Amino acid sequence: MEQADFQSIGDLFSKKKDQKKPPAHEWQDLALRIIQELKVPNFKRNSVFKVCKENSKQFIETCLSDTKELCKTGSKWSYFFKLVSLGGKPKE
Repeated sequence: MEQADFQSIGDLFSKKKDQKKPPAHEWQDLALRIIQELKVPNFKRNSVFKVCKENSKQFIETCLSDTKELCKTGSKWSYFFKLVSLGGKPKE
């Protein structure tokens, strides 16, 4: 075998590392979007996943749009959690 064959095999393994797994559930994708849009700090990210899992997608998206519309200054993520806690609806 030639040295070039081993390099091509190594290239295959390095390409696999670059691929990210997509979220397994729709609520996980929603939570990742909220984390990115509201700039949620690291210590509150698990809470975003929890509220997205326990509440309906429609309710979470309503809270997200209300947060963007009403909270112009300050930490938007805390306003989002306040809205969720005021009107949490369990998933159907």
